[in-house]
Amino acid sequence: MHAGLTIGEFATLTHLSVRTLRRYHESGLLVPATVDATSGYRYYAAAQIPSAQVIHRLRQLDVPLAEVKQILATDDPLLRADLVAAHLRRLEDTLDRTRAAVVSLRTLLRTDNDELPVSLRSVPARTVAAIRGTVGFDGVHQWYAAAMAELDAAFSPDERTGPPAGRYANELFTHGSGELTVFHPVREPRTSGRIEVVELPAVELAIAVHAGPHDDIDVTYGRLGSWATTHTMTVAGPVHETYLVGPRDTNESAQWRTEIGWPIFRLTPG
Repeated sequence: MHAGLTIGEFATLTHLSVRTLRRYHESGLLVPATVDATSGYRYYAAAQIPSAQVIHRLRQLDVPLAEVKQILATDDPLLRADLVAAHLRRLEDTLDRTRAAVVSLRTLLRTDNDELPVSLRSVPARTVAAIRGTVGFDGVHQWYAAAMAELDAAFSPDERTGPPAGRYANELFTHGSGELTVFHPVREPRTSGRIEVVELPAVELAIAVHAGPHDDIDVTYGRLGSWATTHTMTVAGPVHETYLVGPRDTNESAQWRTEIGWPIFRLTPG
């Protein structure tokens, strides 16, 4: 008579199917305490239940079997926590991308979209306090947050003469990497750290305002670009964004307002 739990009993206690337990045994992930040499029956120890439950939770989170094995083999609790945290961050990134795609698709599938309000604006040349850099598309948000925090620290609200803004080179979208410029319009621009005094040239823009969170801002980009190419002559200049209300102003994403400017050519500005 064997001391221990049969595979059926162990499956009931851990909510792992017999088929799954056999697969984990074959892969070396969860080896039974004993295996009967004659019958081949698997027997598990009660002490293996916590390990089985950990494996179950990790697999529910889609942790690959190889990583589960690495986590279980790690004696250092801090290292084990770091391994799990790294996978959770990857899951969060995936969830963010999925959520953004769902929001964007819902917007695209709506049949009640009104015509996008678009205005034409002549923006004069300006001298601003700016930070510039060449950034890969996947690193835009992190780079933007750090650059804008540096600008915020250098110029108090009393010094600013308008909302923050940015210019995004076409190469960022076409080649996955391009120049970004984020800036504050201020009364007296000055250099500090990465901050430069930058002369922005005058530009003609077709303007649309994206309302709400940025998950489906690409839809507004597409609609504005379609309008601009249909009604005007576009030019190969950087796209402009002005952050009228954003995450740095309020956590209520429904209140966010991002102004998108598409460069165009007009014979009679104004």
